[in-house]
Amino acid sequence: TSYNNLGSVHSNQGDLSQALEYYQKSLKIREEIGDKSGMAFSYNNIGVVYYNKGNIRKALEYFHKSLEIRNETGDKHGLATCYNNIGVVYRNQGDPTVNSSKEASIEAGRIKALDYCNESLKIRKEIGDKIGMAASHNNIGSLYLELGKLVDAEAHFKKGLELAREVGSPKWISANSRDLSQVFKQNNRHQKALEMFELHIEMRDSINNEATQKAAAKQQAKYEYEKQKALDDAEYEKQLAIEQEAKGKQQILTYASAGGLALVGFFLIYVFNRLKVTRKQKSIIEDAHHELGQKNQEIIDSINYAKRIQSAILPPKKTVKEHLKESFILYKPKDVVAGDFYWLEAIENKVLFAAADCTGHGVPGAMVSVVCNNALNRSVREHGLTDPGEILNKTRQIVIQEFEKSEEEVKDGMDIALCTLKDNKLQYAGAHNPLWIIRKGEIIETKANKQPIGKFDDPEPYTTHNFELEKDDSIYIFSDGFVDQFGGEKGKKFKARAFRDLLLSIQDKPMEDQKSIINDAFETWRGNLEQIDDVCVIGVRV
Repeated sequence: TSYNNLGSVHSNQGDLSQALEYYQKSLKIREEIGDKSGMAFSYNNIGVVYYNKGNIRKALEYFHKSLEIRNETGDKHGLATCYNNIGVVYRNQGDPTVNSSKEASIEAGRIKALDYCNESLKIRKEIGDKIGMAASHNNIGSLYLELGKLVDAEAHFKKGLELAREVGSPKWISANSRDLSQVFKQNNRHQKALEMFELHIEMRDSINNEATQKAAAKQQAKYEYEKQKALDDAEYEKQLAIEQEAKGKQQILTYASAGGLALVGFFLIYVFNRLKVTRKQKSIIEDAHHELGQKNQEIIDSINYAKRIQSAILPPKKTVKEHLKESFILYKPKDVVAGDFYWLEAIENKVLFAAADCTGHGVPGAMVSVVCNNALNRSVREHGLTDPGEILNKTRQIVIQEFEKSEEEVKDGMDIALCTLKDNKLQYAGAHNPLWIIRKGEIIETKANKQPIGKFDDPEPYTTHNFELEKDDSIYIFSDGFVDQFGGEKGKKFKARAFRDLLLSIQDKPMEDQKSIINDAFETWRGNLEQIDDVCVIGVRV
């Protein structure tokens, strides 16, 4: 996996030779351990590199190797990707087996590309991959456009645009609207062509803005690093000066001692022995200080790496926005890593999301959160559950099974609010953490079961609550970190009532503005006091 990741970094930087070297190292290990899924992944990556290097025969060879394994393992996502990649090669480079003329090679390539792209589309329809379907419709439409079949091209571009809009994908909205504009232009439907081109420009600018934000973030990170490095260099210079001063004093002391010894020879042996003892003690102290510094750095490095692992289990902001367009997530760990986490999964046209609070915070809480997050994923992905109550029942069973493997009794677990949203239908189940729905200036509160996800005396099944949502309803789920925070003039808890009033007061604001207001309220209330727990608040507007 590490070699593969290094290959991806070099590929993204355009260093194709280095990328190929790392991909092949990864493939070799995957072949040695019999990791077929990994081998298929490596074959595909190597095929992409050869394609970008212009070696079409090699690219097709590796794509077909990947295709063969994915057929064998039944990896439908991978199959769709392989068929699409092979189609793209034939479309852009022609059929390398046709040697009569370049035009004939291109024409034959387009025919083959249609077959492969249609096969990719068929699989993506089977598995409900709407973004992939939008991409496939665009590829097929482009082929029909190049073949002069404008009616077929228009039908595929329209379907691709419809799917891209449905899932909110700026990339494929841009591509399909751009190509539709070309179709309308060739059909002399100029008003439609203009509308589609304007939509393409709007989406292109949206994507560019996102890229600009990422570049700005990268520049900010570089600035922070250089600033910290300057501080570290200054601290090093300061320590060096102190060391040199200490050495100077030691030198003066040595000269003074030598003069005294010359005058008082009687004490020569005594002073020499004391100097040996002092040096030995100093060496022991320096060694202990160095070892302590190393251990401390190892702990800091481990915690920072744990943060990277925990961040990897959290759904990316882009994924959240794809499925919950009007939403925000306020996530404020107390320490570097957290016991709180948020979770999202999309299945069967339903969006499942949760705010969870595991026992403790910091490293212990983060370890529990990984176990509980995995249990949620297994409940949905392995057991195919979408009903919140059933998911929590299965998650509790999995968590207890995991902790029972320990020789010591483990009573850790989590509190959680879990929702399933499909169109205007909402289902909710909770362990300690409630659901708030704000409708027309009033809060509808649904209480959770008073039992955690974990070991509990006389456990009962979790209750699933069903709701018919109305337009502009706002949904809030959260852990207890916000309402339990001490602060204000008297250093008291924020409490649920004040939190309710805060949410009611900001209902006229967009969800991202709500996030900023809630965060500012928390920091103002906390003031100079320490944050006592992790904070997780999720808001969704219908």
